[in-house]
Amino acid sequence: MTAPAPPPPELEHPVRHSRFQRVSLRNRVTWLAAVCVAGVVALVSVAAFVTVRDSLYQQLDDSLTERAVDAAHGPLVRTNNLQQVPVAFFVASNFKINVLTAEGTAIGPDRRPPMSYAELAVAKGETQRSLRTDSATNSRVIAVPTGDNAALVMSTSLEPTQSTLARLSFVLVVMGGAGILLAAAAGTAVAHAGMRPVQRLNAATERVALTGDLRPIPVTGDDELARLTMSFNGMLSALAESQERQRRLVADAGHELRTPLTSLRTNLELLLASARPDAPELSEQDRAEMFADVQAQVEELSALVGDLVELAREDAPQAVHEPLELVDVIERALSRARLRAPRTEFAVRTAPWTMMGDATALERAVLNLLDNAAKWSPEGGAVRVDLYAEADTGLAALEVADSGPGIAEADRPYVFERFYRSSDARTQPGSGLGLSIVKQVAERHGGSVWAGAAPEGGALLRMSLPGNPSHIEQQ
Repeated sequence: MTAPAPPPPELEHPVRHSRFQRVSLRNRVTWLAAVCVAGVVALVSVAAFVTVRDSLYQQLDDSLTERAVDAAHGPLVRTNNLQQVPVAFFVASNFKINVLTAEGTAIGPDRRPPMSYAELAVAKGETQRSLRTDSATNSRVIAVPTGDNAALVMSTSLEPTQSTLARLSFVLVVMGGAGILLAAAAGTAVAHAGMRPVQRLNAATERVALTGDLRPIPVTGDDELARLTMSFNGMLSALAESQERQRRLVADAGHELRTPLTSLRTNLELLLASARPDAPELSEQDRAEMFADVQAQVEELSALVGDLVELAREDAPQAVHEPLELVDVIERALSRARLRAPRTEFAVRTAPWTMMGDATALERAVLNLLDNAAKWSPEGGAVRVDLYAEADTGLAALEVADSGPGIAEADRPYVFERFYRSSDARTQPGSGLGLSIVKQVAERHGGSVWAGAAPEGGALLRMSLPGNPSHIEQQ
């Protein structure tokens, strides 16, 4: 047996989201604000505590040193009379004081400061001063020389200073905690206010997905979220317009298809009924007319379906990047138009013009203009085709004029709309999509269309296209 194939890399190591990524954005903003404030409060609190602690200990050392030096140079210490003032004052002021001789003998009150080899070294003259912390008694001890072979030793308790620092640390912790809670509350409020537009966008997307409702979202403010909402509203408007175009296309196509299909079905039912043994026979003339009618209806349906397919293709965005000579496109369209309307004369005047575009789509648009002009021109009539450069716009204008009855002024703004047919055109064959294809092709190439009256008395249709005059000789 062959070994099973290894799983794809994306299945072998599935993506795992961290716990933080699963938290909502609002909670993330709240936690981020609280953590940032907590960090700042912690840094400020530690800096303040260290600064105050160093300052208090420095003040304690300075005060202890100053008193010890003053007492060491006083006359009462030099005579070893430590029971009199000012030594009694020092003793009453939470200070312990003694004189330590070089032999290690302590002279002074019963409340003796802690002593060690550091104080004895000062008494022996080995060091000039000693300042240390005695952990056993939790006190600060200093020793200064008082004369030959003696040192004054003085100590004070650290409890008052430590008590002050304890109260300070308590205040910093309480105030820091209150600041963190306040920051968390402010972060929650800011996140709630900031996420409200995002929640509206989320609700709108869910509403569109569930109901297809494309109503725009109210926009407030002028920040990034407001611009995001405006962009989303633009997308909704484009989607609504696309849906409306599709709805109108389906409705109009159904309306246009209903008439030829009904007529075709009626003719086919009559032909089938006439083939029954007990049915009356149709004359050859009636049968020929019905077959001709069926053929015309099939051709009309084919043309309508082709126009619908072309119109759907033109609705899709396509890249236009092919260099072409517009005169060649017109000549190919003229060749096809002459085959379709052999009794129509086409008077052509063209100027060289190059552009970037879709040659197939442009040929279809030009052919639609020519077919429309040939359809409305009387038998033996002429169709004028002019291609020239517009001096004021820098565009190429392709004019197609016929010698027919023309277009009523009220109908001219609508002749390029889908399925639009004037009251006069309803008796003529056609689907009402040819000129709409012309408009879409022109707009897709950055141009425009226009309908008016021709000097010959018929209709004048103009399609303007961008490009540049080519330098080849006109054929």
